[in-house]
Amino acid sequence: MRTLFTTIAVVLLAGCAAQDEQEDASSQDIDQAVRDFIELRELESLDALVSGSNDGWREISDYFILYEGRRDTYLVEFVRRCFELRDNTRITPDERWDKNRIRARFDTIRGCRIAAIYALDETEAAEVENIGEAPGSRN
Repeated sequence: MRTLFTTIAVVLLAGCAAQDEQEDASSQDIDQAVRDFIELRELESLDALVSGSNDGWREISDYFILYEGRRDTYLVEFVRRCFELRDNTRITPDERWDKNRIRARFDTIRGCRIAAIYALDETEAAEVENIGEAPGSRN
């Protein structure tokens, strides 16, 4: 009986590990697709963006978010994988040098240091948001 439980536990753990590897591969593909988009569109990195109290963001991957200001949308790239975007158990204060500006290389969002900020127009923002989506998967 003990052997049966051990075998079941090993099979379940192996299945979970394989699923994580598949998710990792697809997130790496999304990260690479976003980097290709930046290069193809020749987006220039900004030093900072103007922030407001009603701003929000949407996660693209562990490395990228779409930051939505009052008037503009920005693609924000993090220095490292930002697990804090999905993990609401860790409360990490944001570091800001200025209360109305978010600066690349100095400030953080959810505790993750910002590597680069790119300004996007509406069509570019929609295109980035749909990276990794199968055609017709959104209704």
